[in-house]
Amino acid sequence: MTTSKQGTASQRKGAPPAVLVLEDGRIFRGRAYGAVGETFGEAVFSTGMTGYQETLTDPSYRRQVVVMTAPHVGNTGVNDEDPESKRIWVAGYVVRDPARVPSSWRHRRTLDDELAAQGVVGISGIDTRALTRHLRERGAMRVGIFSGDAVRDDAALVARVQEAPEMKGASLYEEVTTEEAYVVPAIGEKKFTVAAVDLGIKGMTPHRMAERGIEVHVLPATATLDDIYAASPDGVFFSNGPGDPATADHPVALMQGVLERGTPLFGICFGNQLLGRALGFGTYKLKYGHRGINQPVQDRTTGKVEVTAHNHGFAVDAPLDKVSETPFGRAEVSHVCLNDNVVEGLQLLDKPAFSVQYHPEAAAGPHDAAYLFDRFVSLMEDQRA
Repeated sequence: MTTSKQGTASQRKGAPPAVLVLEDGRIFRGRAYGAVGETFGEAVFSTGMTGYQETLTDPSYRRQVVVMTAPHVGNTGVNDEDPESKRIWVAGYVVRDPARVPSSWRHRRTLDDELAAQGVVGISGIDTRALTRHLRERGAMRVGIFSGDAVRDDAALVARVQEAPEMKGASLYEEVTTEEAYVVPAIGEKKFTVAAVDLGIKGMTPHRMAERGIEVHVLPATATLDDIYAASPDGVFFSNGPGDPATADHPVALMQGVLERGTPLFGICFGNQLLGRALGFGTYKLKYGHRGINQPVQDRTTGKVEVTAHNHGFAVDAPLDKVSETPFGRAEVSHVCLNDNVVEGLQLLDKPAFSVQYHPEAAAGPHDAAYLFDRFVSLMEDQRA
């Protein structure tokens, strides 16, 4: 939900005024950053101190206005190697102190210019620490950013924000999925074939599988069970993605079909929520979600604590301390967030299926969870044996 005038504020003498308006009436005033105009979305904050280019191009951020808690953003500019998709997906961008000059030898453009070129309305020069505290206390909420001619009567802007759609109940995965199937070839010797259902997949995810000798067939979210098995897969993967998992009835039914056949299954983020639904668990909206690359998670199967990359505003409602009986056999919570005990992973004990709520592809983020791709490979090896 973005309308904008092309052009970057930094190309003019002094950036135009901008205002950030929350649905509860809180207002922050700053200067335009990126495109000039107006945008609406859900205000969320990311605690990552680096990796902003991967964040911006993550389809899971569809219809969200991202507040960066790190004060300095844009230091490394924008390059052509790090995007996770073909475009920026965030609805808006909020920074405190943007870099005036990029300092990386890899940069090709400034972040300000890239946001403007893609029509992403942002704001800079506001107290992002105060905004983050407000969102932690009140929860993620609807927000609007207005700059240039769009800055008008405050009361009218609050009313417009309150009319914007909420994230709860939003079905967005079909807006970000690929239109046509494509193949990511294995790197080196091909060992396995995986059908990956694209619900908002990041480019690094099939690459991590390709590094392990997997040929990945990436399919649209509208794919059928016949489409999946036309690839003769050794395993099936369900990706991350945006929106409310309670709206994703088709992918849930698709996943149940895979579980019935007993094909090894791996889900990430949105895929974890879908596995929860497929097993009969509910999902719910978190107060302000988990976003950033420094979230502590414990793998309960090993006791190991990982520092992980997150981007989710919904979670699975499953019991932490007991094995649950499901239509597909016994299931248990395999991973848990150490900050708030939110379910961060599920696994079936009687079928080769598991999922995690975070992003093990490490783009951006730590590499602590890379073993999960190896675990998926082990499931396919066991199934083949």
